[in-house]
Amino acid sequence: MRLCGPRALLRPQTISNEPAMLYTLLRPALFALDGEDAHRLSLAALDRAHALGLLRLACSAPPDAPVEIMGLRFPNAVGLAAGLDKNGEHIDALGALGFGFLEIGTVTPRPQPGNARPRLFRLPAAQALINRMGFNNAGVAALVANIRASSYRGILGINIGKNFDTPLARAAEDYLACLEAVYPYAHYVTVNISSPNTQGLRDLQQEDALDHLLAALKARQRELTQRHGKTVPLAVKIAPDLQEEEITAIADLLRRHRVEAVIATNTTLARQGVEGLPHAEEAGGLSGAPLRERATAVVRSLAQKLRGEIPVIGVGGICCGRDAQEKIAAGASLVQLYTGLIYRGPALVRECVRALAPSAA
Repeated sequence: MRLCGPRALLRPQTISNEPAMLYTLLRPALFALDGEDAHRLSLAALDRAHALGLLRLACSAPPDAPVEIMGLRFPNAVGLAAGLDKNGEHIDALGALGFGFLEIGTVTPRPQPGNARPRLFRLPAAQALINRMGFNNAGVAALVANIRASSYRGILGINIGKNFDTPLARAAEDYLACLEAVYPYAHYVTVNISSPNTQGLRDLQQEDALDHLLAALKARQRELTQRHGKTVPLAVKIAPDLQEEEITAIADLLRRHRVEAVIATNTTLARQGVEGLPHAEEAGGLSGAPLRERATAVVRSLAQKLRGEIPVIGVGGICCGRDAQEKIAAGASLVQLYTGLIYRGPALVRECVRALAPSAA
């Protein structure tokens, strides 16, 4: 039986240090709150702990296990996935947890409130979340201001999207506006075309639409390279709910346009593994342990089709070190965490870094 799921969290040996124990003690109180309220309070507490110097004491430095892709040197292969810090308000505190890189956003050109609450639901029995947030964010100008106010000097990815009321025919304008605004501050930029919570967004994964969008983005990237004297790599984040022929078409386009990376995957519309659980029928994207196998299958398929020409970043269902190893074994160069952090806390970061360190091979 696999022990990375919910039952594993009950095993005493998973509590190996004080931060892990503290989070295990706090989790019931957090889980008694609305998911979005708990998210906000947790990040506020993290900021406070960082300001007091407590994170530095509690979170020992992870082992050095550098990875080089996209022309960047990552201190380790474990990153924060987009969505947890949409506005870049908590960069310094999150950067103290041992991640090899952070990805903030999704950000849109204009501020927008997202979908109506409640819009975030926990499924603890499956170690999963369902969200229909809808790119709620304060807009790209606010995100840039937060980055400029931070002291984080690690690798920063910025995830960009379109406003909900921008027609698909004009979606490229929103992506280009965000790319221009964040370019001076990003180490890489992720083009989010796979969230299920903005109506029609996933249609941008279709071959003709994606071809048009990538051509526009790469042309603007070349202009910005000349303007700023540096090349900021582009990554594309895709959905897990793609047929094999769609993955093939996307891989071909990524190669043709020389996109620097692909992130697999976003959340899923499927409900396999959560059938009958409370909240399982809520609209939105499912993340966490039930997504692991499908996300890994997409990573493997992309890696085979891209043949090492374009690196794959694996995300989806990583709840323990073995899950991270699985993504790397499938062909990913880096991994990202989100839902696993909700259930495991910051200790998951160090566990995954250790699992992927050369000495663990």
